[in-house]
Amino acid sequence: MQRPEPGRWDSAADGDSIAALRCVRGRAVHLVGVAGQGMSALAEVLRARGAVVTGSDVDEPFFTTPVLARAGVPVLPFDPGNVRGVDLVVHSAAYDPERHPELRAAREAGLPLLNYPQALGALSAQCKAIAVCGAHGKTTITAMLGTLLDAFGLPATVLAGSPVRSLGDRSTLNRGTELLAAETCEYRRHFLHYHPDHIVLSGVEWEHVDYFADYGDTVAAFVQFCGLLPRGGELIYDADDAGAAGVAAAVGAERADVVRTPVGRAAPGPYRLDGVTLSAGRTGFRLAAYPGEFALRVPGLHSAKDAALAVAAATAAYRGRRGGSPDFDTVSRGLSRFAGTRRRSEVVGEAGGVTFVEDYGHHPTEIRVTLSGLRRFFAGRPLVVDFMPHTFSRTERLLDDFATVFGDAERVILHDIYASARERNESGISGRDLYRAVERRHPAVRYAPGVDDAESLQLAQRSVRPGDVFVTMGAGDNWKLGERLRARLQAGGTAGRAR
Repeated sequence: MQRPEPGRWDSAADGDSIAALRCVRGRAVHLVGVAGQGMSALAEVLRARGAVVTGSDVDEPFFTTPVLARAGVPVLPFDPGNVRGVDLVVHSAAYDPERHPELRAAREAGLPLLNYPQALGALSAQCKAIAVCGAHGKTTITAMLGTLLDAFGLPATVLAGSPVRSLGDRSTLNRGTELLAAETCEYRRHFLHYHPDHIVLSGVEWEHVDYFADYGDTVAAFVQFCGLLPRGGELIYDADDAGAAGVAAAVGAERADVVRTPVGRAAPGPYRLDGVTLSAGRTGFRLAAYPGEFALRVPGLHSAKDAALAVAAATAAYRGRRGGSPDFDTVSRGLSRFAGTRRRSEVVGEAGGVTFVEDYGHHPTEIRVTLSGLRRFFAGRPLVVDFMPHTFSRTERLLDDFATVFGDAERVILHDIYASARERNESGISGRDLYRAVERRHPAVRYAPGVDDAESLQLAQRSVRPGDVFVTMGAGDNWKLGERLRARLQAGGTAGRAR
């Protein structure tokens, strides 16, 4: 496996992308794979900056579809003709320019062609930039950060990658171009295209196991990324996470000029997290720098930690723009506005006495902490969890970890693995293997391969009763099953405990 040389991923390509996106007003930009989380957010930003934006994707429903419709971005079926007459083509990194018909057509026409990480990096090179990275929590931290920057009135652009209620159900904030905040991804070291002035590091675990050889390889990528900070740049990190603390220590050993700002219960200084209270419908916490308690409308200790990291980053942006720090009331009002994002512990509705929640968590750590938070948030109400594993490699290599994470669920439904276009099933692993592993640890687990068949819907309906919380989890399409079950109960169907 080839690894990049120290420094940026490809300075020549980055230079081309910066030039291509320096001014997009009035230019026609086509986005291939526009319905993806990051791509849909980029479409919003380009539209806000005056570009004429079109997009294409596969013909299936995405939760970003309403976002694109509100932004006025048409989503077309894939067709080489879509790139005719455009000035620039940006594509999801999931698509190979050598194989995708639209991308081949763009190359043959000599059009500027960028992938999403290059485009995001180009935007970051034009202003002060905050990068949110880490194994977990990137979307929530970025969404909270955007909500605070909006409350502070700073001239910022934010790409959260998922619709944010406090930002008008948009995936972005577009208040100006002097500051950019975005979540960045370590997969294939894509974040090396970014030009960060501040980095928020939520935690480090062995993730993307189809790319990173092991945990050490993962750590090396984050250290390399932090090495891109300019002199006097800032690394804001979760001091309670061993991986993040290790990266911070390694960066400090190499770069004494980088400011390291710890956040968390183990952190000295202004962002020491204390007094976390978890109760029905509320998460409270305190930070050493402020006199009172902050309150969140989202569940879990992990949400308090995400908020603390967002406060540290927003304060750095505020200080850089205005000097000093925002007062407690300003920060508190900003956090109180935050009501979650799509598919991150999102309460999507209620029917038949059952509350429906969608969550994107697909790594064992994410599942464990999310279910723990939901159990406290919905105190006294049983959780019924419907989980679809994502990627063959992750399921195979983390199988033993997955088997232990559903302890807070009263009942569990498992599905077959949601395949990724980036890999093949070389080991023969299946969802039934995960079912057998969980069954040895959990007393009430069921298996249904798909989510679109009547058998799965009947199993889900028998698995809930009034008062339950039905949680669909994963990066696959089992959210559709939650919607079908909710529709059936709304139409008069009866919830009944599985036998």
